[in-house]
Amino acid sequence: MEHFPNLLVMQTFSKAWGLASLRLGMAFASEEIIRILNRIKPPYNISGLTQETVLAAIQNKEKVDRMINGILEERTFLQTELAKLPFVQKIHPSHANFLLVKIPNANQVYDDLIAEKVIVRNRAKVLLCEDCLRITVGTRAENEALLEALQKVCKKSTDNGQRSTAHKRKR
Repeated sequence: MEHFPNLLVMQTFSKAWGLASLRLGMAFASEEIIRILNRIKPPYNISGLTQETVLAAIQNKEKVDRMINGILEERTFLQTELAKLPFVQKIHPSHANFLLVKIPNANQVYDDLIAEKVIVRNRAKVLLCEDCLRITVGTRAENEALLEALQKVCKKSTDNGQRSTAHKRKR
């Protein structure tokens, strides 16, 4: 921060710390930036229970390390398995707890995944993310369920596309 006075680093306690339900994060910046943030923050502070929970989590570095390693392993697994699927056009590089994956008909696949009770984030309308879904790394069981649902809905999407193309050719 001494070398980059305008640098602001923010991190949540969500994935690596296993505290997503707390909706809590932290910011590291110069005193000047922190003063500005303090002027614009909402007029409430962190509850005592939230503070106790975070302090207990910070004390347990081994657990955090295990969770981070688990996320990294599952991200590698998910990336490897997604790359095997014929409809996956691109998996963008990631150092995060999610993968940005380009597939045909992302909007339809997104809707079909919801029908299968699998939630991803649709980024198809975001500039430079056309036909992309943002897939959060989950547990092995969650990742396998996602892969199974993706295969199902993409096969359905492909079958429907082939039928409509064949139907158009007959005319």
